[in-house]
Amino acid sequence: MDRNHYDFRTRWSLPFPPAAVYAVLERLEDYPRWWPQVRSVTRTGAATAVLTMRSVLPYDLTCTARETSRDPAAGRLEIDLSGDLEGWARWTVTAEGSGTLARYDQAVDVTKPLLRRLAMPGRPLFRANHRLMMRAGRRGLLRRLEAV
Repeated sequence: MDRNHYDFRTRWSLPFPPAAVYAVLERLEDYPRWWPQVRSVTRTGAATAVLTMRSVLPYDLTCTARETSRDPAAGRLEIDLSGDLEGWARWTVTAEGSGTLARYDQAVDVTKPLLRRLAMPGRPLFRANHRLMMRAGRRGLLRRLEAV
């Protein structure tokens, strides 16, 4: 097992139509407005942006995100990540009952030197940090969808 590799899978059941959820998720530049841990998004091109994220632990992660797939019909948004994290992330938005299932999948390798050095003792904390970030993201997305 590579101690600097992480696979994350998160499922959010949301009481809103898939098209509404997808419309919010596809606007990466708006994430800091509803997701507190996404500190900034700076567009660098039509399909690229620099993201800075920080959850509970006192470190920032900065990555360049490059859009690799945007398919509203399939409900899929996918990016490649480079920088402090190298890999990819994907949203898949599908109907679930009268609402939506938003599935987030991510496979990344940590490249930030400090986090690599702390990989063994820090791994459980890093995973918990991610879970807290995702929980806060779901709450923020719900508030955003209620306001739209």
